[in-house]
Amino acid sequence: MADMNKTQAVDPSTVDAVMKKFDRESNTRVWTGKPKLVIDIILAAFSLWCIYVTLFATFLEEIRLSSFLGLIILMGFLIYPAKKGNIRENYIPWYDILFMAGGLFSYFYFVFNAQQIIDQGTRFECYQIVIGIIGVLALIEVTRRCVGLPILIVAGFFLIYALNYGLTNPDFFGRVKYLVRNLFYTKEGIFSTPVSVCSKFIVVFIIFGAFLERTGISSFFIQLANCVAGRYAGGPAKVAVISSALCGMVSGSSVGNTVTTGSVTIPMMKKTGYKPEFAGAVEAASSTGGQIMPPIMGAAAFLMADFVGVPYFGIIGRTVLPAVLYFFGIFISVHLEAKKLKLTGIPKEELLHFRKLVKKVYLLLPLVMLVIWVSTNMMTMQRAASFAILLSILVSLFDKDNRITPKKIFEALVAGGKSTITVGAACGVAGIISGCITMTGLANELINAIVGVAGSHLIIALLLTMLCCIVLGMGVPTTANYCIMAATTAPILIRMGVPALAAHFFVFYFGIVADITPPVALAAYAGSAIAKSNPMKTAFNASKLAVAVFIVPYMFCYNPAMLMIDASPFQVVQIAITSILGIFGLAAALEGYCFSKMNPVIRILIGLAGLMLIHPGLMTDLVGVGLEVACLLILKLGAKKEILA
Repeated sequence: MADMNKTQAVDPSTVDAVMKKFDRESNTRVWTGKPKLVIDIILAAFSLWCIYVTLFATFLEEIRLSSFLGLIILMGFLIYPAKKGNIRENYIPWYDILFMAGGLFSYFYFVFNAQQIIDQGTRFECYQIVIGIIGVLALIEVTRRCVGLPILIVAGFFLIYALNYGLTNPDFFGRVKYLVRNLFYTKEGIFSTPVSVCSKFIVVFIIFGAFLERTGISSFFIQLANCVAGRYAGGPAKVAVISSALCGMVSGSSVGNTVTTGSVTIPMMKKTGYKPEFAGAVEAASSTGGQIMPPIMGAAAFLMADFVGVPYFGIIGRTVLPAVLYFFGIFISVHLEAKKLKLTGIPKEELLHFRKLVKKVYLLLPLVMLVIWVSTNMMTMQRAASFAILLSILVSLFDKDNRITPKKIFEALVAGGKSTITVGAACGVAGIISGCITMTGLANELINAIVGVAGSHLIIALLLTMLCCIVLGMGVPTTANYCIMAATTAPILIRMGVPALAAHFFVFYFGIVADITPPVALAAYAGSAIAKSNPMKTAFNASKLAVAVFIVPYMFCYNPAMLMIDASPFQVVQIAITSILGIFGLAAALEGYCFSKMNPVIRILIGLAGLMLIHPGLMTDLVGVGLEVACLLILKLGAKKEILA
């Protein structure tokens, strides 16, 4: 298996080029020699500092938050150049040094004067406002460099609205003073819930992910997927679905997951006989779905628990059925495509035997124990993640090829610190957005406007909210993506009577799906670059494969029992069975094949049956089952008699 992956995987230089094109986090300065060592020491020290602070610090929360973002500013300017293509080694221009110093001073001014700033209330001097403006601008610039423009366009809109329309002070400087004070010196703006949760929980899980990666778990997931599905029809595509789901739940990046696992799975799919557009789409859709895969959900599960006030285990337990439906839809689609094209699987002799793979099942122990520790309230989330890091080091000792040595510990701390820059900066800007919405009362105006348009029709509010989420989620990392959705769009659905948890799941899912939805489908474009396919065709194929994520959120808003909200065990089982049958019908209709090629009438009927089965309700379930069974019987008969074109 290792040899097969080695021969079929995409060249590392190609992978790096794709990452640099579609993932802004990969566009970094080039540091070598002693300067690189200094930068790495700063990143590793930051990771250790974050772990220490989350576990042991007892000082003011304002000090914790401002020091966290201050270090994000420092590392952001050291790592990310002002524009792409800046490859001059060991070089940082003077204006970056100046901007970095100004930003660092702003945040550490807050660190060393936190108590005084809290005590002075609303009485701020002009120089303090200037310091706050520099701090906000430094955060915006770092975010532009490592995240991109989409999130800043949204933030810019709300800042302009606040200064020109939202705030009531007739004096412009008065409005600026009020805005900067609230955004920079209180916990209503930059230092609000997103940054607080990021610095307290998410950063430790990012570091845990870096350690887990060095245990070789990604390779284990791919090999496990090969053992489970590789030998069957269209095996490589099924391997891509399973491995991307498993790897993606930890990665927190749709694009990163697409490129990492896709460099192995996409060439395998193409070699088997899948079209390039389909191969790239399978990987993109599966990698994006990894963000909704419990128990990690790209770290968004921990944010959601804090936003909604539901225990972590209550969050991940309710994500199981939607995640199963999502990946079942993709799995069935690739299976039917394989049958339609008469594709085979991976030769048995090229697959690793399961008995050899099971010897490495101990690699799952850190993940399993993390879930147990958190779900049983044995430990806080950050403490559980810290112990999981230690457990990752321990289990790696049993594998001489992936043993975490002191050098690898240092590398993992460096990687964790670097990955935190993007998430921390994006969460800070998400705080600007939510702060502007809160202080101007715009949230109520937006809610009232959409509720006014929708009237009593929930479907209209859901459609408008979906469009908002897809637009706002374009090119934004998972955690910041959810922060924006939770602040701007979830309250709309809650006002319409949707349970809070269902509303948050709805906006989170559609924020994530922006990564495969044209026109800004970064994960699909990354997959197409590896597959050497048409980017737009790949994006449309990915959207078709992920059909479940465009339908299921509507269903659990109408019937929260799908999320196990106020549902009996019997209801949950009934909904699970009928929804799976419904997703099968929809996938078959979109593929146009099941047993034999479908004519247009059968295709419409089986798609309609699928929708009726997904829709909660006894009558629709009974009609849907009858219609789907009838269509399948006709198709089976047609396959035998070869009468359907």
